[in-house]
Amino acid sequence: MDTDAERGPEDLFAGFPRGLAVCRAVQEAVRTLGEATVDVTRSQVAFRRRRGFAYVWRPGQYVRSDVPAVLSLALPREVASGRFKEVVHPSAAVWMHHLELHDPAELDHEVLGWLAEAYAGAG
Repeated sequence: MDTDAERGPEDLFAGFPRGLAVCRAVQEAVRTLGEATVDVTRSQVAFRRRRGFAYVWRPGQYVRSDVPAVLSLALPREVASGRFKEVVHPSAAVWMHHLELHDPAELDHEVLGWLAEAYAGAG
């Protein structure tokens, strides 16, 4: 897994250790799935294969929120689960699922399954 040499998740989550812990847990989970690149911008940490499949970001950058991190998963289908804060359909082949995470422990079997599905779909 490659990471941007100039910016790391520490930069995006500077001063927000709970968000960084969630991001690191997602990063480790992706590492167990296989090869992926990691692009860190001012707004998110993006995990990519041929296409992006998972994004971790801090909602407090945009709105008043005490949520440490959001995991957004690009899936080929809509998943019906009350765990998602929002699900949008930005293109014919992608359903974007937004999951608020407060602690790395919330990356349970169900979330890891969705992450694996997103990874597989990104080719």
